[in-house]
Amino acid sequence: MIEFQVNGAGKRLDVEADMPLLWVIREHLRLTGTKFGCGIGQCGACTVHLDGEPVRSCITPAAAAAGRSITTIEGLAKSGEARHPLQQAWIDEQVPQCGYCQSGQIMAAAALLAEHPAPDDDAINAAMRGNICRCGTYARIRRAIKKAATGAAPNDGE
Repeated sequence: MIEFQVNGAGKRLDVEADMPLLWVIREHLRLTGTKFGCGIGQCGACTVHLDGEPVRSCITPAAAAAGRSITTIEGLAKSGEARHPLQQAWIDEQVPQCGYCQSGQIMAAAALLAEHPAPDDDAINAAMRGNICRCGTYARIRRAIKKAATGAAPNDGE
């Protein structure tokens, strides 16, 4: 039995300790915003926050979440908000093409902004380096992160 918080709600599940956290989230909790990408922690599609830190849920065992707090894309917005500022910036900047990697991208960006509220291009590039977008929307991702950080109007360029 493993107990933890998910998006602010207490959970107690009877799962194998070594089951990947991704499968706990998707299959047992039915929160499907977190995606399976590579299964080896390389692409970032499965990124969630564990006590505020971004982790690859496909390689994080369920036991690592015991007594801790998990935030998924579904729980990123604060109570009373329709969307997190990053989610709105993603819409405003028209970031997604296929959209598959986007929840992981947003979760990585949210961790970046929590630590560095006004990141420059180098900080953004370093923080997002491990999140792969097969559609190549990196310039839009960078603009959306900056927009969310500053609350600026959408950029019509690029």
